[in-house]
Amino acid sequence: MTKLRKLNRPTGHRMAMFRTMVSQLVKHERIETTVAKAKEIRRLADNMVQLGKEGTLSAARNAASFVRGDDVLHKLFTELAYRYKDRAGGYTRMLHTRIRVGDAAEMAYIEFIDRENELRQSKPPNPQPPQQAPLDPWTKSRLSRQFAPPKEEKII
Repeated sequence: MTKLRKLNRPTGHRMAMFRTMVSQLVKHERIETTVAKAKEIRRLADNMVQLGKEGTLSAARNAASFVRGDDVLHKLFTELAYRYKDRAGGYTRMLHTRIRVGDAAEMAYIEFIDRENELRQSKPPNPQPPQQAPLDPWTKSRLSRQFAPPKEEKII
């Protein structure tokens, strides 16, 4: 697994919290949490959706080892995989909401995009730029010589 923020918690507590929050995000499709936690959950949730899109047995086992609940796993591999089949990434968005009263922590909503009742409409995925043939280095140098002024010869 990639390097994650420690969030001032021991490893077991932190991983249990991430597993629970990703599972709740998949189940409810929008949760409110602190900004630091939302940034970490976004990475993990995008990885789970990617596994759901892959759809193999190995991907199902990897996802089942992280998320909690068979209903969450089923939703990952059916509904979310179908919804994001044409999207290459960026399945979640984070929207800053308020400052919590008790400890002045910045709060944010994290939600899946392209769903009903979303807080903000998502932008369409960017189209891939057309592939250009690689330019031959010799052709490039001939083109640059074409625009250079002619050399002047010195007469002695």
